[in-house]
Parts: sequence; C-alpha cells; structure tokens
Amino acid sequence: MFSLQKWNCSWSLVASIASILALVSVVHLFLYPVVPSLDYSRLGQAESSCLPVNGSVEVGEKYGPRIGLNEGIKNYSKQNPQPMVDLKVLFPADLHNAVIYRGAPWKAEIGRWLSGCDSNTTAVVIVEKIGGKSCKNECSGQGICNHDLGQCRCFHGYTGEGCSERLQLNCNYPGSEKQPYGHWVVSICSAYCDTSRAMCFCGEGTKYPNRPAPESCGFKINSPSEPGAPRMTDWAVADQDIFTTNGSKPGWCNVDPAEAYSSKVRIKEECDCKYDGLWGRFCEEPVLSVCINQCSGHGFCRGGFCQCENGWYGVDCSIPSVLSSIVEWPKWLRPAHIDIPDDARITGNLVNLNAVVQKKRPLIYVYDLPPDFNSLLLEGRHFKLECVNRIYDGRNATLWTDQLYGAQMAIYESILASPYRTLNGDEADYFFVPVLDSCIITRADDTPHLSMKDHHGLRSSFTLDFYKRAYEHIMLQYPYWNQSSGKDHIWFFSWDEGACYAPKEIWNSMMLVHWGNTNSKHNHSTTAYWADTWDTISPDKRGNHPCFDPEKDLVLPAWKVPDERSVTAKLWARPREQRKTLFYFNGNLGPAYENGRPQATYSMGIRQKVAEEFGSVPNKEGKLGKQHAEDVVVTPIRAVDYHEELASSVFCGVMPGDGWSGRMEDSILQGCIPVVIQDGIYLPYENVLDYDSFAVRIREDEIPNLINILRSINETEVESKLANVRNIWQRFLYRDSIMLEAERQNTTVGHVESWAVKFSELKEDDAFTTLVQVLHYKLHNDPWRREFVPAKKDFGLPRECLIKP
Repeated sequence: MFSLQKWNCSWSLVASIASILALVSVVHLFLYPVVPSLDYSRLGQAESSCLPVNGSVEVGEKYGPRIGLNEGIKNYSKQNPQPMVDLKVLFPADLHNAVIYRGAPWKAEIGRWLSGCDSNTTAVVIVEKIGGKSCKNECSGQGICNHDLGQCRCFHGYTGEGCSERLQLNCNYPGSEKQPYGHWVVSICSAYCDTSRAMCFCGEGTKYPNRPAPESCGFKINSPSEPGAPRMTDWAVADQDIFTTNGSKPGWCNVDPAEAYSSKVRIKEECDCKYDGLWGRFCEEPVLSVCINQCSGHGFCRGGFCQCENGWYGVDCSIPSVLSSIVEWPKWLRPAHIDIPDDARITGNLVNLNAVVQKKRPLIYVYDLPPDFNSLLLEGRHFKLECVNRIYDGRNATLWTDQLYGAQMAIYESILASPYRTLNGDEADYFFVPVLDSCIITRADDTPHLSMKDHHGLRSSFTLDFYKRAYEHIMLQYPYWNQSSGKDHIWFFSWDEGACYAPKEIWNSMMLVHWGNTNSKHNHSTTAYWADTWDTISPDKRGNHPCFDPEKDLVLPAWKVPDERSVTAKLWARPREQRKTLFYFNGNLGPAYENGRPQATYSMGIRQKVAEEFGSVPNKEGKLGKQHAEDVVVTPIRAVDYHEELASSVFCGVMPGDGWSGRMEDSILQGCIPVVIQDGIYLPYENVLDYDSFAVRIREDEIPNLINILRSINETEVESKLANVRNIWQRFLYRDSIMLEAERQNTTVGHVESWAVKFSELKEDDAFTTLVQVLHYKLHNDPWRREFVPAKKDFGLPRECLIKP
C-alpha cells in the first residue's frame, strides 16, 4: 500500500502515482481536484489538500494515531464498560402503560429501549463501496450504467445488455374491420404513436407535433342520445378535425395558444395536457418532470427516468462511481477517507474504491432495481398526477398533489437521501426493495405492453407478479436474501389492501403498508372494486398469509398534501373549549345516500351502520340517523372547509373505504381524537405506539352505542388524549420529504416558497424519523435477530442495549 499526505494534487495525479508505485498498472481516475472539509461529524481537519488516499487511513483525533484500515475499523467505537442498568426503573410506564420518548407515547417495552438506547447511539465506522465496473458499449447512450453490477439500466423503449435493441411499444391493440384502432386502452391513438413509450402525440406535419393527443382527443365524440345523457366516444372513428386549421372548427394540433386564449379559435374540449413535463392548457410550456429526488442534481429528468451525468448512477443519480468528484458526493457519504488498493490492474473495469465514513445505525441498503419496477413506470405514465406526490407548474415551482399513495415516493426519496443509507450490503441492517406498486396498479392495462390478459383483469395479481420478479432479480444478482431468508428485507405495499397480495416467497420480510388487516375477523378481500380483490389469486402464488403481521410489519401514514394554512393556523393545537362538535365524520356513506358507492360491501358496511344510527343529513328516503344529535355530524356532503370542521371537533371517525382511508391522518393533523372502527385492522404505528393514550377504539358491534361511549369519557381523559395528539401529529407528516423538495427547489431554480419556510419551522419527529426509530428497536429486539448476531459488528450502543444471542 502507499500513502500520500500533504500534497496539492488532483485525483488523476494520485492515480498516476499509485500506478508508478505498483509498477504494473495504470489507474485511470477521472476525478476533479477536491479539497473537502473534514469538520463534519468531528472527524478533524485534513492536513492535506488531497484526502488521504492509501491503505493506511488517517482518520483524525477521534480515532487516535494513524492506523491500518482494517485495524482502525476493528478498534473504532469501543466504549468504556458501563454497569448494566434496568430500563424499567429508569423509564417507568404511565397510567396507560406507555413510555414517552421524544414526545410520543410508545408501548412500554419499545419506549424504554428507545429512551435508554436509541438516544445513546454513537456513530460507527463503515466502509462504503464505490463501484467502478463498466457496462457494455456504455449502454449505447440509451441507458445508465450501474457501476456496482456492471449492468445497464435502459431507457423506455430500449433493452438488451448494452441497451442497443429498440422495443416497439404500440399505443393500440391489433385492429379489426369493426375496430381499426383495436379495443379501447388508455394509450389508444389515432394520431402519431411514440413507440418508445406508447404515448400519443399530434406528430409531424402539424404545427405542434409534441402536443399530446391521446384517448378521446383523437376520436369522434357523438352527441348525447337523450337530454342529460353523457357524450360518447366512438373509438372506431378518428376525429380528423383535431388537425384542422379552420378556426371555426374545434381543433387541437394546429391551434395557436395565443389565439385560443383570446377566443379567436375553437378547441376540442376533450383534448388536454395529460403528460408530465408539459404545462398550460395547450401544453405550450415545457416544465420539469417528476423523477425520484429530481436526479439529486446529477442528472436530467426525462419524463420520470433520471439520465445521470457521467460518473453517477442509481434511480436518482445519487450513487457516485470512481469517475465522480468526491466534493460532489452526497451528504450520506461525506466526509470520506478513500482507500485505493495497491494491486489495481488494467482489467477492463475501473478500480473499485473503499470510502471510510461515520454512520449511525440502523443502516439501510437500497437495491438499485431494473427500471421496470420504478423509473419506467414513472416515465411512461399517461396522467401526470398518477402515483407521485408533486408536479411542477409553469415556473417550475412545486405543486403538491393529494395522491394518497404518494407516501411510497416520499419514503423512497427519504431513504435514498438519508444518513442511514449504505452502499455496503455486508454492513447493512436492512435491505429496502423499491417496487412502486402505486404506479403499477394505476398503470395496469393502460398500454398493450402492460396487459393484464394473463391475470384475468386482476390488478392485484398483476402487481403480485411484479413483486415476484423483483424477488427473483435480487436472488439472482445479490447474495443478501439467503442470509436471513429475507427477514431483514423491507417492501412497501401502498395500495388499498396493503400486502394482502404479496407473493408467498417474500412474506418473511417486513411489509410497510397503509392497511393493517390481521385477517382475524375480515379474512377475505374487503375492497368493493373487483379488479383489486385478492380472494381469487391462486395459493400457489400468494400462499395463505394474512395481510398484516403486527410482529414484523408496520402501518405507515398515508400521504397528505402539505397544508400551509393548517400549519400556520395551528389547527392541531386548537384547545378543547373551541371544539364544539362532539363527533365528526365526512365521507362517502354508501348506497343509501345520493352519489354514494352502490356496493353494500363498501367500507365493509361500517360507514353505512354509523350513518344509519347517527346520520346528520337526510338519505335518499329523507331520513336522518336513528340517534342523530345536534353535536354529532355524520355527512356525505363535502365540507366547505374540511380541515376547519375537523379542528372544531373533539372526536373524529376513522373507518375504512376500499381498504384503508386517510381519515386517521386527517384527524391527527387537525388535532382531533381519532375514533377507530375497524376490528382486527391496525392503523399507523398501532403496534408500536400506545393508542389508548391518544385514540378511542370502538368495536363494530358497539356502533349503536358509539356516542354514549364518547360522552362517558371524562374531561380529564379527553384533555390528556388531545394533548398526546398535539405531541404526535408531526409523526403523521412526511416533513423530511417536504424539506428535501424545498432544498431542491432552492438549489435548482432558486425558489423559496412560503410552504418551505413554514414547514422548516417544524422540529419534532416526522413519519420517516419514526420509521427509523422503529427499525432501530427491531434491529435489537426482533427474536429472529438472536440467530444472526454478527460477532464483530459494531452497533454503537451500550452493551445492555444489544440483543443477546
């Protein structure tokens, strides 16, 4: 090994000297000159304008004298022996048998461990692996090279080892005499089909060839068959008028936006700007598309797929290769001391590097899956609002969406940018498998290449197949699954019934869901939408597992639009005396009401039973609830100010819809005590937080007695629950994801929006921090971990906190 200290040098010079000393090779490291600060995490200042690059790593005062790399890792973070302490004595439970940690009432055992152990975690030394493998033909310019595996991640419409094979992704199914454009599908197109993405545009020969022309935009619209009936689209007849230049006809592809805005020409109303990356009524403004972490400042977002700069890779371009500049490395990889092996040879691949960093556990390894499971689903989506939690307007400013499934993207982005992320699978405590089922389900059957023909129209079965293929990929490409039979792997199932349709092969893993159905009572599919049912999925595929196992899984909050007004008004903190409504529920109440869901199975009948007893507005028969009361609101009529209504109530109903609903989050975020009515189905954090401290559970057979139960709760208990709701409300908010976006907006386009300022003022633990705390607890308390305690792994914890083999 060699050592370079106190040299003013570039990385290319370092590589050259290494090659000379080795006498047998030339290491080509095309890196920029760097002078990184080493103040971070108290590593001390480097004495050189280059980082120490050697087999012996100088790591600063905290590490003591200069020592060999392996010896330094072995000796780092050994702590002075401490006497064993009794956590039960130090952290006694309260009257609800809860232990408070960072403001939240946790179940006693969990709260004690977090109070005594999570709060005393110290950083440990981790060797991060910086990839240097090359890919075939540099992916032919049609993909991104994963420098860890040496595999290409091909853009939409390309495939093959080197992304050199062009796919033909048709917009239409094969036609017939009666259906010349094939049967209807979301991508159906009578104009120009971009067969790299199965998307429909006006095409060459028009004034605006890149203007979208999908679905009914390109087909003849028939007049209503009778007064009040809807207009119907004839999918067999193309509408040639969309190409007209005659301003008196409703056109589209040649319509000048200025003339249309001034009403000088007519437009076809069915045409709009559905695709991402375009803004304005006529798609006249190109804007940012939505990508994971917006490519982390190291790439261009091409419709949802990050086209990374040279030297960077990963779904969000956040992983540096040996070609990157260390001064641009993400925060979770800095500061780093770099090790270049002295036996580097010219092998056709660039040399891999080891970067020594300090991190706190738990450490999460994120699989860089093929883009079929994430980026391609984003790049090819036909509706810009599908499965994302934001889009961008004409100023490239963030517009938050009310997409309930946006939590999946929020968690994914937070993990990727987190200090708990690691590139070293051997040091990882958990392995996150990023399959975006929120995109899979919304896109199921929307193009011929995403057909559900083999799944009998079941989106649940179609999505199960995606998860199965992701499992097969990581089994083939990585060594980590078999180490624990997948128990240390994490999957996110965001859809209505959570992990009910998880393939049997992955059930050992931890499932993040919004639907915690233990199947103890509702042991069948509870959705009223037939395409999402899982009852008919073969046991050969699904097995016979429940939807949720509270011993290993976790329910996470749904995504809610960051509401600046609610935060500014502090609706969550409104006191008891200003909450005049005893019980409040606003939502679909089923077939007895106008515009209600027609299926009797909707909400498993729970909302209907509540409305039958306490409905505060007349149903179709003109009847109120049998026990309606002045201070009880149960209504299907959309509120003018929903959040204000919640903030004016003491108790708020939490009942299912088609599977989970977002009512728990609505209640907590407005400071209302949630009243949960869904037997055997867990809500966010219910298996780790003490729900008795801030919520009320009512059995389904107690619905007729609901209001009597609530009136019987004494004021002291009500005040206590309201106080605890105020203490935990930020744990139901994805503040980390919000602030990541605020930082990106400030860095890339110079926007500092008022929502960013307001949310930056919030300091309590959010949903992502809560997840990390739960993972840390499980790392040292899950029974199966006792069989897998690494003898030499440093956890940075006092000995009484470590799991005993």
